[in-house]
Amino acid sequence: MTANPDVRYTPEEYLKMERDAACKSEYFNGEIFAMTGASRKHNLIAGSVYSSIYTQLRKRECEAYANDMRVKVPSTGLYTYPDIVVVCSPPLFDDVLSDTLLNPDVIVEVLSQSTEAYDRGDKFQNYRALPSLSEYILVHQDTRHVEHYARQPDSSWRFLEYFKPEDGFQIRSIGCALKLEEIYEKVDMFAC
Repeated sequence: MTANPDVRYTPEEYLKMERDAACKSEYFNGEIFAMTGASRKHNLIAGSVYSSIYTQLRKRECEAYANDMRVKVPSTGLYTYPDIVVVCSPPLFDDVLSDTLLNPDVIVEVLSQSTEAYDRGDKFQNYRALPSLSEYILVHQDTRHVEHYARQPDSSWRFLEYFKPEDGFQIRSIGCALKLEEIYEKVDMFAC
């Protein structure tokens, strides 16, 4: 992601430009950061995770969004596009256009070399400021590895990792289960 540090924008200016833009951007502290495209592996993994979650939530009140649902962290001012977002309470939006979600329950990010440090560090720090967020899942694309963070009743975060194809895990806050063999089903771990 890149930004022009000499120019500062208000959130309103960002949203006006973003809604007309051909490419997505994040916004934080007055700066706009262009987002890069995703790899084939990234898209296959995100598609598998989304498909599994969507199928499991089909007959429930929850909504799952892939890739294009902007999320705002009101207390920090971050606007970003997670790979997958799930909300099970009535969705709250930033305005009447309903394109900026304020209350995600679960966020999933597929990691790449260029975003891994950000997704695990500053972005997760911002996400933790969302009172609604119960679980944060990081899926590696170059190795079979899932990191699962779950908010505890005392607001601390429990961390679990999964590596084996037969490993599965529960996303308890939304009543879904994922298996690594399904997440990585179409991905050749040794291909570039």
